[in-house]
Amino acid sequence: MIYLDNAATSGRKPESVYRAVDRALRECSGNPGRSGHAVSLAAGKIVSDARLQCARLLGAADPSEISFGPNTTTALNTAIYGIAREGMHIITSALEHNSVSRPLEHLRKCGHTVTVLPASVDTGVDPDDVRRAIRKETGLIVMTHISNVTGTVNEIAAIGSIAREAGIPFLVDAAQSAGARSIDVQRDGIDMLAFPGHKSLLGPQGTGGLYVRTGLLPEPLTRGGTGSFSEFPEQPTRMPDRLESGTLNVPGLAGLAEGIHFILDTGVTEIHKNEDRLRTFLYEGLSAIPGIRLYTPSAGHDAGSVLSFTVSGMESAEVAMILDAAFDIAVRSGLHCAPYAHSMLGTIGSGGTVRVSPGYFNEMSDAEAFVEAIRTIVQENAS
Repeated sequence: MIYLDNAATSGRKPESVYRAVDRALRECSGNPGRSGHAVSLAAGKIVSDARLQCARLLGAADPSEISFGPNTTTALNTAIYGIAREGMHIITSALEHNSVSRPLEHLRKCGHTVTVLPASVDTGVDPDDVRRAIRKETGLIVMTHISNVTGTVNEIAAIGSIAREAGIPFLVDAAQSAGARSIDVQRDGIDMLAFPGHKSLLGPQGTGGLYVRTGLLPEPLTRGGTGSFSEFPEQPTRMPDRLESGTLNVPGLAGLAEGIHFILDTGVTEIHKNEDRLRTFLYEGLSAIPGIRLYTPSAGHDAGSVLSFTVSGMESAEVAMILDAAFDIAVRSGLHCAPYAHSMLGTIGSGGTVRVSPGYFNEMSDAEAFVEAIRTIVQENAS
């Protein structure tokens, strides 16, 4: 199979990731932080290493600012609900995933106010719009770094600067950027950042995390055993214990640590360069096919490794099904859990788009085969 659905989850991992997961299951199956025996200590070392690697990659000041969970969705919910206060105003964008928009809709129904800023497919949210939207009761700005539908890149450093100047916590959804783009939470003015382990960080599914700047103390989404301060009835205030109730996914974190090791050794710039080369080929190849409409930043604009498109006269689900059944190519069709974005694009009522998303391990031959497959599908549909 030619796997071009890396925006959903990376299809191939470094060999070291597979080995690390296997070793953790076989040799380090103790409960981290709960016991003093050898396998528990080995599991704890895996968790500590994963935390350190995440802190290095994201530019965190201290590894304790990284807490782990099962996915980006849980991290975003933890940050949003953890920072929400009665009567708060929240600023977000039209590019957001349901992991942001659904919690915000729930908060809106609970009496909070939410401003959804428009976005350009080419350049994302205008930072000046963020500045103008700020009110005295604004308590959170939450933005995606890279759209999972169009690949549009938001200027998070500019938005972070505005948020910091106004003293408002800034939460970034890095589901499509962590591991594929240079991120420095201190440089970029980011107070909280949610990331997945299984996408561009090249780790296993069921891993993710939340960076929280020292000084912020979100209310935990869940409360329970942390392996620390067990004599107290309240959840600990110390991070990351405060946000890590229950047993962590040690084998998953072992794989995540190795995925990040691979990224740091390879270089984020090199990874981005390879993915951008593939995206550029796909953009140019699809643009040359009659009947294709692209929903992605145009040539000359920064973009993530995601392209969405439609084929005239065909349902997007049908195109994806033919690619899978006839060409053994994996992509994703539909609304991609991002109804705001599809409303903005005008595709929400027509079945959404086809999304193609190359990753670091894809070859140019994969992109060439994909473009040729789409050309064949379009020609056969027209005949």
